[in-house]
Amino acid sequence: MREPARLVLLRHGETAWNTELRVQGFTDAPLNDRGRWQAERAAEALAAEGLSAVYSSDLQRARATAEAVARAAGLPQVHADAALRERAFGRFEGLTYPEIEARWPEDARRWRQRDAGFAPGGGETLEAFSARCVPAVAAIAARHAGQCIAVVAHGGVLDCLYRAATGLGLQDTRTWQLGNASINRLLWHGHGFTLVGWNDDAHLRAMDQAPPSNTP
Repeated sequence: MREPARLVLLRHGETAWNTELRVQGFTDAPLNDRGRWQAERAAEALAAEGLSAVYSSDLQRARATAEAVARAAGLPQVHADAALRERAFGRFEGLTYPEIEARWPEDARRWRQRDAGFAPGGGETLEAFSARCVPAVAAIAARHAGQCIAVVAHGGVLDCLYRAATGLGLQDTRTWQLGNASINRLLWHGHGFTLVGWNDDAHLRAMDQAPPSNTP
């Protein structure tokens, strides 16, 4: 039996839209100052992890977080993959939850209820999103049996991976936390994912030292 691949999964650092509770999706929002601080703290926490490679969504909030991790690990590059992007939310992007509720109450209801076959106008269904990102991470892991790699992506991507590892359905209510720049761990055995640890934020607990969230 081949040794499993060890996956260190990170959600990107904070953005201004995170603090405003605006839907980001494919919109290429940058990290704010606090997000850059979070990325550096996560990179420091993983510097001695023995990472063989760092993969990332090609959106800049994930890519900037991944580049900090790669630098700290002494790796020369980040492997960007568009399949690791956040779910496409179409006309929802740039809006807050109350704004979406006011404009499209039925769409908001289906989204809130995690209707796996629902897609916002111009966006993706949960089913299509999961079918895009989970196999992409499995394919990456399959190339790194016996190694430890980092994958930096988005809350929705990591949510799908948590469900894949625990057997929960796409429509099941989320009961777990997933903070910006948190560290999450899975194993890939060649036939599926196993959950090892989730939402480790010990490296971020000195938040009083971080820049305020409202800095660009």
